[in-house]
Amino acid sequence: MSNRMFDVIKQDLEVLNEGLIEAVSSPVELVNEVGTHLVTAGGKRIRPALCLLAAHGGNVFSLDKVLPLAEALELIHTASLVHDDVIDDADTRRGEPTANAKWDNQVAILSGDYIFARAFSLVAAGGYGDYVSKRLAELVCNLSVGEIIQDHTVYQAVKDLDNYYSRIQKKTADFLEICCELGALVGGMAKDDAAKLAEYGHCIGMAFQITDDVLDIMQTSEQIGKPAGNDIRQGIVTLPVIHALQVSPAGAELEEIVTNPEMTDAMVERALEIVRATDGVDMAMAKADEYLDRARNVLPEGLPAEIREAFVMVADFIGDRDF
Repeated sequence: MSNRMFDVIKQDLEVLNEGLIEAVSSPVELVNEVGTHLVTAGGKRIRPALCLLAAHGGNVFSLDKVLPLAEALELIHTASLVHDDVIDDADTRRGEPTANAKWDNQVAILSGDYIFARAFSLVAAGGYGDYVSKRLAELVCNLSVGEIIQDHTVYQAVKDLDNYYSRIQKKTADFLEICCELGALVGGMAKDDAAKLAEYGHCIGMAFQITDDVLDIMQTSEQIGKPAGNDIRQGIVTLPVIHALQVSPAGAELEEIVTNPEMTDAMVERALEIVRATDGVDMAMAKADEYLDRARNVLPEGLPAEIREAFVMVADFIGDRDF
């Protein structure tokens, strides 16, 4: 990750990291242990960072005011990942053992529930009003719906792009949109400008998920910290794969592999080979770049220069990232 991207809020993020450990602490030793493992297991902190940057873009920035919201956003993200790892039966995330691998599914699911509850108690204590609570509740609903849609279409060669875009919007883009919008509003930004930042968040969220899907096709397991071709293995059809299903001379063979729940490592390798032989990756990256251009162009006029620069660097990072 670009070291400079969040320089302007470096101290805020240090305070946030301390607050996260405090937020998941519990007198029950196991709960404390799991919570601490989850919030210290790395992660880019992109969601709370966007919230903090957006709050700095307003005219009444107060770290005390925005911090509980930023912490809650990171905790919602953490809790959703814990549940995802149980669903996916994942052993590692970012090179660290998952909660379900380190303890078991039951402990992981209940810990995820605990962290969701801690997030909403932070929001309640922050006194942000009905709109913020409503948007965060919508967010958790959309994350769940996105996962349900994805789960409902696994091992199906769904070639419908609308289905794909709707799914990644619910899984990723809605989240980044809300981080930017709510941070801006809590920072005292005018509603019109907060709406522009919300659109910025939506666009970088769409691009982030598309690049994530491309990395899954192009990178090795060591580079991305999880098995390469993992989406294909789990029967999840992403943009480069949808494109390959439509244009590849080996499209029928690819369809046979991605619809087979019993696929072997060799089949995953063959599917990756077929996808890489098409222009699916280039097509997907062009789509991501389109979203990133939109993101850069929609930033509100009145942003302080260093905040605008940070938002632009985030967009650049998403376009260039290789992990």
